[in-house]
This record gives sequence, C-alpha cells and structure tokens, in this order.
Amino acid sequence: MHLVKVRAKGQLTIPDEVRRAARLAEGDFVDVSVSASEGTIILRPTRVIDAAQAWFWTDEWQRGEREASADIAESRTRRFESAEEFVASLDE
Repeated sequence: MHLVKVRAKGQLTIPDEVRRAARLAEGDFVDVSVSASEGTIILRPTRVIDAAQAWFWTDEWQRGEREASADIAESRTRRFESAEEFVASLDE
C-alpha cells in the first residue's frame, strides 16, 4: 500500500512502483470511479479510441478478426490469380 497526498486541484502522484505494475506511462488515460458503499476510489488504466476507428473494436468485428486469424493459422485460405477470379468466387 502507498500513501499519497492530494494536492491543489485534486492532483496526486501515482508512485513509480504502482505506475510500472499498471504499465502506465505519461499521457496515458485512467478511468476514475468511486465505490460509495466501500468508500474507495478506483483507478483503471484505459485506452481512448478515435471515433473513426471505433467500429474495429466492436465485439462483432473482433469476433470476425479472431475467426480470420484462425482460418489463416489453419491454412483455410485461397489465392486468386485475378480480381475477376476473386469476384467469381463470391457467387460460389
């Protein structure tokens, strides 16, 4: 456990040991919440995703990414000699 002091404007310094363990670097974002029933403040490292890239991180898209990676790992792929051959395969 580490004791830290709350400074002006509510700022506090997270000790080096804690930052390293949480893999926090300068500029990273931390989600802050309060558990009123327990009287605790909870800090969770988080990533901020650009709104234009949010589609990639949806559960549905990530599921497809995992399926595609599994297909590649199991050699369930096909090589096409031309764009026309690829387009024709879409109707198969």
